[in-house]
Amino acid sequence: MPEPSARQDATAHQVVDAAFVVHTALGPGLLESVYADCLACELAMRNIPVQRQVAVPVHYRTLCLDGGFRIDMVVEGWVVVEIKAVERLLPVHRAQLLTYLKLSGHRLGLLINFNVALIKHGIIRMIGTP
Repeated sequence: MPEPSARQDATAHQVVDAAFVVHTALGPGLLESVYADCLACELAMRNIPVQRQVAVPVHYRTLCLDGGFRIDMVVEGWVVVEIKAVERLLPVHRAQLLTYLKLSGHRLGLLINFNVALIKHGIIRMIGTP
């Protein structure tokens, strides 16, 4: 399975750097929506395109179902970002990101938990399968 492209990795690096900036400014303990707003703002200030609350349909046989799934962010059209503000990341959070990668057809994802003392302990990079 091929690794993400250099451009995708560069985008992911920009997202991680922006998350560090946001976390340094705000610290842990706020709502997920606050971190999502601030991260999107930080990326926009860097002229990096961000789509928010991207609907992800479920394709089953010949049907296209609206499962109500929403990706927190898709950055530059190829990096899926799922934001959390939880005490600790659970396997279900990783499974959620992998599901979003699979359903959306995107390859690279970041799971970012802002409710940590050091943001580097709250970032997980994941690669989806085609």
